[in-house]
Amino acid sequence: MPFMFNFKSPAMFIFTFSIIPFSYANELNSENASADKSSNSAYQTTENTQKKQHHDEHQADEHQEDGDEHEDEHSHEHEEKTERIIVQATRSGRVANEQPIRVELINREEIEEKAAMRPGNISMLVAETGGVRMQTTSPALGSANIRLQGLYGRYTQLLADGLPLYGNQASSIGLMQIPPTDLGRVEIIKGSASSLYGGSALGGVINLVSRTPDDELNGEVLLNATTRNGQDITSYIESPLTESLKGSLTVGAHYQEEQDIDKDGWINLADYERYTARPRIFWEGEEGETLYATIGFMTEQRVGGNTQNGTVADGTFFQQSQESQRIDSGLVFNMPLLDSLTLNARASSMVQDHTHGYGEIIEEDQHESYLLETSVAGYSDKSDWVAGIAYQSEIYASETFPQFDYSYEVPGVFAQLDYELTDEVTTSYSARVDEHSEYGTQFSPRVSVLYRPSDLTIRGSYGQGFFATTPFVEEIEAVGLSRLETLENLQEEQAETASLDFTYTFENIETSLTLFGSNVDNVTRVEAFSSNNDATLDRIKLVNTAGETKIRGSEVLLRYRWEDVKLTASYLYLDATEESPTSNSRRQIALTPKHSAGFVAMWEQHGNFRAGFEAYYTGTQRVNDNPYINESNPYWHLGLMGEMTFGRFSWFINLENLLDVQQTDEHPLLLPARSPNGQWTTDIWSRNDGFIANAGVRIKFGG
Repeated sequence: MPFMFNFKSPAMFIFTFSIIPFSYANELNSENASADKSSNSAYQTTENTQKKQHHDEHQADEHQEDGDEHEDEHSHEHEEKTERIIVQATRSGRVANEQPIRVELINREEIEEKAAMRPGNISMLVAETGGVRMQTTSPALGSANIRLQGLYGRYTQLLADGLPLYGNQASSIGLMQIPPTDLGRVEIIKGSASSLYGGSALGGVINLVSRTPDDELNGEVLLNATTRNGQDITSYIESPLTESLKGSLTVGAHYQEEQDIDKDGWINLADYERYTARPRIFWEGEEGETLYATIGFMTEQRVGGNTQNGTVADGTFFQQSQESQRIDSGLVFNMPLLDSLTLNARASSMVQDHTHGYGEIIEEDQHESYLLETSVAGYSDKSDWVAGIAYQSEIYASETFPQFDYSYEVPGVFAQLDYELTDEVTTSYSARVDEHSEYGTQFSPRVSVLYRPSDLTIRGSYGQGFFATTPFVEEIEAVGLSRLETLENLQEEQAETASLDFTYTFENIETSLTLFGSNVDNVTRVEAFSSNNDATLDRIKLVNTAGETKIRGSEVLLRYRWEDVKLTASYLYLDATEESPTSNSRRQIALTPKHSAGFVAMWEQHGNFRAGFEAYYTGTQRVNDNPYINESNPYWHLGLMGEMTFGRFSWFINLENLLDVQQTDEHPLLLPARSPNGQWTTDIWSRNDGFIANAGVRIKFGG
């Protein structure tokens, strides 16, 4: 967690080739990045086992002192836990502690903790990371996206094992359909990563890394129930299939009954029923080749809006619904070429069908996403490099409103070089050129520097990128396309981001400070207008915002460990402004709190119990088109959790929102009249679910 300084339909399977260098075998000594060996991905295994011996020894000698340290959890000696974990998201083949690009890791232990709180999706898992905000986009269906350091959620690229299995622009509903059961760790890059992944990563990357099977049968089943009549059943099993082949399977069933908590005739927790399945295979050849392949299935029915006897302001019944079916597939193949070269093949595809209901309007559509990539990489004693070509395709087809159909075809070339200037200074240079079928040639560079004198680590990064505009900004996801004018003369959104962070560790204390900033041009926003040229605003159009959107901010992190207790405190300052459309002044970006903070206390004895308390503060926010208020009130979110382990059984209980904070305590959620975009509610700026408790059991089996 840092402080950042600123500046200004194809076939279902497509096979791709890319190259990843043999990675350094350096120890990862950040407590937050520690993880068990099961968190390594299949294609990282090749990188770990096939490095040249002299390169391994060269790196090991540099960090012998760190490498001799380990964490003995049974004796409760909280020394640094060393682990050779190669970060996927940066492409460089380096461990997190040696990345010039800052990568924040959520390890398997934290994933298990958050899975006990929210086993149905990954929202809580990522939301409690500094600089990350979950923003509700649909008050009716409960969808949300991920905002990194104040940038819009549509700029965040969501990956699974380095592949865009959920699409190049993952929908807000899609985020709520991903369970955390089979995750080994999560990698987060904040700031423009377009040089690595193209236009979908303008604001950053969240990479969900799967667990890799062990050499014997293992698995777990998690059962959960909530006080709001929600139930979750998830299971994970892994097993060797042959000497060289391993497999895993994750399945889940999730149910939530509709809840009108404040009794206003509007559903606060949408009703849904969802089923997911994801098998994976992992193969390793005799010559060091590795193959990872997966296919995922998901189906969900989700209903929100009015309760059976409820109405909106005009006295009518309004229901909002979405039926989703998604199938995706991915493949990664690695093969050593020479002593210092590696060949990697990557491919992914995704097809997702939706049936949306907005009152009496039914919208049916299909989203498709495909990736093809090939590259080659290598290393020397002082450098790692990777270069390759890529092809991405994003297709949208609507049966109801075909005027919004689009098909983006994006071939591109990319390159990255990590170079050690001295023993203390490492630099990273990356660049990508995409030839977008709609927005033409796009150049995305990034430069990063790592300086590590003794216990102090300093990183600086600067990057540029772009985002290919689609109809699906946050407001459209909530209300559909029926009131939207055909898109005309929109330009791509462009940004430059920069960060400077300092991390210092002294004995059991870790401190981190980050300064960051972004300048964004051509931000796409919704503008209301009158279709009859009178005073009635009844339709909307998408336009590029005039002037720059400027974001400046800082993050502070303090972490302290004492025996079995870990204390973490964080603070985020965010000054995010845009030009006002009605004056020559600047205004705060809506739903972006200037101040937020968090505190977490966790007492844990591995294999016996864990107990935790968390408190999160959200400051005031400007709100848009809200007839009741112009600025929200600050609020606190408090939670308690506990888990006891008896052999293979772990019983857990979690209490969320102890203060029973609800937005409707401040003002009604329902609007007195329908907004121009068709929405019947205000935006969500606070919690909308009140106090909620859940409890369950995790049962582990096998070795």
